[in-house]
Amino acid sequence: MQMSSYPPPRSARCHALIPSAGNGSRLPGDAPKQYRRLLGEAVVQHTVRAFLQTSHIASVAVVVQADDTVAASCLAADARLSILPLGGASRAHSVLGGLDGLLQAGAVADDWVLVHDAARCCITPELIDRLIDACVNDATGGLLALPLPDTLKAADAAGRVARTEPREGRWLAQTPQMFRLGALRDALQAALSGDAAITDEASAIEHAGAHPLLVTGASWNFKITYPQDLELAQALLAARAGAKA
Repeated sequence: MQMSSYPPPRSARCHALIPSAGNGSRLPGDAPKQYRRLLGEAVVQHTVRAFLQTSHIASVAVVVQADDTVAASCLAADARLSILPLGGASRAHSVLGGLDGLLQAGAVADDWVLVHDAARCCITPELIDRLIDACVNDATGGLLALPLPDTLKAADAAGRVARTEPREGRWLAQTPQMFRLGALRDALQAALSGDAAITDEASAIEHAGAHPLLVTGASWNFKITYPQDLELAQALLAARAGAKA
């Protein structure tokens, strides 16, 4: 795998923040989805590895619940990796706790933070670098996303089509989502205190009045949500491993 040959300048230092504190209620099983096994390793191990394989990332922080003992047992020690037992009641609260943990560990408000779903385990270093290259000189930051490829239907209460929505200008949001640490922390705090409907980091930034950059992602950067997603992720990761063998 081709890695970047230079570290990022201090003014553009990037940190990865991986919330891994959810219970994955939509995926039946005896373990949260981030700890399900793919090719003998936990989902989150594949995710973390991709971020550690790019030199653009100064540190990787995995946010877990305070009683989580699995993360420490499955994530190999690395000088750039930390596990933060600061998970909250929601994703937004977990991210906010993680941002505070990064600040306590020496990050500063002007640093960039790339927030990424633990369950998007097919992310690659090249895709991470694409986002960083696109956003590092942007005033706001941005996120990986895909233009909506299919016809979009709105449903009624009975589960029937109510109408067809236009797909022009519609994008499917992915992660990582990359913003200045201080700006994201302020946006999340404001949104949570005002009970704003935020579903990702970009929506918090939008609530603050900014307009994140959309950076074209990849269809294989999907989030494991349903049982068939595990099968697809395993097949993709196995194909990649076979190509490197």
